[in-house]
Amino acid sequence: MLINFLPVMKRTISFVLVLGICVNVFSQDRITGKTFATRSEVIAQNGMAATSHPLATQVALDILKKGGSAVDAAIAANACLGLMEPVSNGIGGDLFAIVWDAKTQQLYGLNGSGRSPKSLTLDYFLENGYKEIPLYGPLPVSVPGCVDGWFELHKKFGKLKMKEILQPTIDYARNGFPMAELIAYYLEGSAPRYKKYPGFKEVFMPNGWTPAKGEIFKNPYLANTLEIIAKDGRDAFYKGDIAKTIAKYMKEQGGFLSYEDLATHKSEWVDPVSVNYRGYDVWELPPNGQGIAALQILNILEGYDLKSMGFGSEEYMHLFIEAKKLAFEDRAKYYSDPDFNDIPVDQLISEDYAAERRKLINPDRSARSYPAGKLGSGETIYLTTADKDGNMVSLIQSNYLGIGSGMTPTGLGFVLQDRGSLFALDKSHMNVYEPGKRPFHTIIPAFVTKNGKPFFSFGVMGGAMQPQGHAQVLINIIDFGMNIQEAGDAPRINHKGSSQPTGSEMTDGGTVQLESGFNYEVVRELKKKGHNVVYSVGPYGGYQGIMWDDKNKVYYGASESRKDGQAAGY
Repeated sequence: MLINFLPVMKRTISFVLVLGICVNVFSQDRITGKTFATRSEVIAQNGMAATSHPLATQVALDILKKGGSAVDAAIAANACLGLMEPVSNGIGGDLFAIVWDAKTQQLYGLNGSGRSPKSLTLDYFLENGYKEIPLYGPLPVSVPGCVDGWFELHKKFGKLKMKEILQPTIDYARNGFPMAELIAYYLEGSAPRYKKYPGFKEVFMPNGWTPAKGEIFKNPYLANTLEIIAKDGRDAFYKGDIAKTIAKYMKEQGGFLSYEDLATHKSEWVDPVSVNYRGYDVWELPPNGQGIAALQILNILEGYDLKSMGFGSEEYMHLFIEAKKLAFEDRAKYYSDPDFNDIPVDQLISEDYAAERRKLINPDRSARSYPAGKLGSGETIYLTTADKDGNMVSLIQSNYLGIGSGMTPTGLGFVLQDRGSLFALDKSHMNVYEPGKRPFHTIIPAFVTKNGKPFFSFGVMGGAMQPQGHAQVLINIIDFGMNIQEAGDAPRINHKGSSQPTGSEMTDGGTVQLESGFNYEVVRELKKKGHNVVYSVGPYGGYQGIMWDDKNKVYYGASESRKDGQAAGY
């Protein structure tokens, strides 16, 4: 008996064809760009904003469309992020910025970091048996410099009134906004640590729990605080009732931050410093921040042909890791408050010094330790904005470890930073604790110019990852030819050693944390060279960037997928 297989065969062939088409569609390469890029760059003519939260980006764009400057937009976005991303920043923290001013055609740097309490001494820690300054509670609190930083930037480069700049955040704080997924995750994880501190639960756990993803969150206390600041200016925060409330709360908690500490605070305008990396001038702020570590890494690596090695190659990754180790030994020894120390910045970022340090790298073996050079006498937000007049802002702001110290002054709606925990307690160390001193800082904005014109405003968040991220993003663009979206999305290296800005040195080679995306054969070769390689989720920072295309007169914006961010323009 003959069986008619034709219908079955037709169905089978159709299924195979459909399956083949589906497989082809879902496995094909990107039409343009690298396979790891999450999206194309954003391109616009009149203005651009890139922040770690879409609503903050939209607030910045609204300010730009009203005629506000890039600085106005940056302040508005920062205020919004303090409300919407409290696990990373807020007006209880510090601020640093680099501004390209189109009118004068030059860069300006602002160090908006606060100082340690004048009444707290090193002897207090030593006599009470402290080996290091606690991460949380009243003792690591230093003066919050953010609000003064806003007003310094605004006084020099602002156009709109501060009330108009802060009003969007005031409205969101009073009326509420939906909590983003990543922020909800970090808030929930942080709550057990912080809820014991008075004031925290009232602000961040009003219903007995932290807000979940999509839940509407309000912070009326912060709305009131920002309204006072918008109406009465920076002195309302540092000399008015807000300052008195902070001082009273800190005294009740056994802390030392006083009204006088707040009243005498001031930001400092500083000159950014730079190195030239293959024709591009890369700018960072000098210490007490760690920005020059990125410059040291780039200086060392300029002596190698990275382009021929290729992104993700074992040769490049080994050299990058070793260059990072060398720079971070100097970071641990020298980076501190320049008001208290004579820091040899020019020598640290010189080509001659880089050449000497480069000689210490063994191309075939990972070093377990490096000496610091001999010279003559956590969490953060980053945002960048650009306006129709060609002004660009690179701004970074943080409470340090996550939400900060846990100290939540009564009825104000924010947490004070714990940046003071980065001081050393070793009397011989340049970063030793002293009253009225600015601690070593991890948060760093960056900027790149080419032939005296603006090229790229960018930053990477995440503690010690930041200078490593700065160097990797620029190498991706300059050496490996990536666009600014690809450069941020590319898998990253994060070397973690025991070197800290408290005097200890790396003795075991540290750990190389890699994101997924690197070839395992390369990982195996790194291990053969003696690197301790591990895969790790999360410690690679977040990135935003804006590039100016001087030929076409347009901005390119990028924001990566590691956070909830967005780049947008008009």
